[in-house]
Amino acid sequence: MKTLIDINEELVGKAMRAAGTTTKKETVQIALEEFIKLRLRQRFKGMAGSQILNLSLSGLKKSRKARTRKHSKIRTA
Repeated sequence: MKTLIDINEELVGKAMRAAGTTTKKETVQIALEEFIKLRLRQRFKGMAGSQILNLSLSGLKKSRKARTRKHSKIRTA
């Protein structure tokens, strides 16, 4: 998709150097991907302790066992 936007040239230059990219398009692509990853990590961290996500060792082991059982049923069916 083509989009016309005004971006601060100095900021783009800094981003290109930091990312090691040679084009503005590549720089913007990487910046958007990194932004999305950052926000998802922040949202994931926010779930810790909320009982929505159980990050205790025992909870993770239970989750792994349940996933393994579920997948083994799929493979044998």
